[in-house]
Amino acid sequence: MATTDGPVLVTGASGYVGGQLVAALLDRGIAVRAMSRDPERLSPLRQQGVEIVAADVLDRTSLRAAMAGVRAAYYLVHSMGDSGSGHTFADVDRYAAQNFASEGHDLEQIVYLGGLGRPDDVLSPHLRSRLEVGETLLAGRAPTTVLRAGIVIGHGSASFTMLLCLAKRLPVMVCPRWVQTKTQPIAIADTVAYLVAALGNPRAADTSFEIGGPDVLTYREMMERTAAVLGKRPIIVNVPVLTPRLSAYWVDLVTPIPASIAHALIEGLRNEAIVQDDAARQVMPLPLTPFDTAVRLALQGS
Repeated sequence: MATTDGPVLVTGASGYVGGQLVAALLDRGIAVRAMSRDPERLSPLRQQGVEIVAADVLDRTSLRAAMAGVRAAYYLVHSMGDSGSGHTFADVDRYAAQNFASEGHDLEQIVYLGGLGRPDDVLSPHLRSRLEVGETLLAGRAPTTVLRAGIVIGHGSASFTMLLCLAKRLPVMVCPRWVQTKTQPIAIADTVAYLVAALGNPRAADTSFEIGGPDVLTYREMMERTAAVLGKRPIIVNVPVLTPRLSAYWVDLVTPIPASIAHALIEGLRNEAIVQDDAARQVMPLPLTPFDTAVRLALQGS
């Protein structure tokens, strides 16, 4: 049973966005219960007064215990590769979201961070799955807020790590046509600010919002501007016949990102990720960080 004075549950607290969110909630005096399948990864948070619970979104019994007494919950769980059990990542994500919606039926609010992309577009499998997760949570009984973001710029973000490695390591790049795809990157600080601003906001209930930074850029422009911040000027040559799958293998060679994650990110880059509806700016009017500033902050580890 949810309680109005209970803590806020953060799933995926050991992840990049989850860790930043926990810190932001604590800064605002909000009690946090952090959930992970491997609670030892979160043990340093105990010194900050965070309650740590072991649970798995695929196990409803453990999930029910983790949700007991919390007033709201953040859903920051994503599958980036097939489970190895015969089920696809989309199957796993769907089942996990159904579990969360069912067990969280009496929460005051669920907040989910998904992916940005037009629902009527031919989305990559991963972006389509992110959209489906949001729809599943919105269909549940608990008031739900879905925030859909594109590339997150910040130290530790897989998307930014890939971008940084390409800009830093390759003086000459032979790139596929997806480098011309437009996107609207958002700083990690702004992403977290939206997540916090959505909490307890009655105007954000049962709504899906698109969030992005102030700049709309192609991936090529992002590489060039990131390289400029680094004091480099790479030569970029477009090769239209280079497919996302082939370019993903190329990315494997120059970035430390696991292949399954890199391939998922590359597949998503074929879809434009631009904010079409500025409702988020109306409901949660926050200052936004320009791209170059976000890159500089990321390089400083901020």
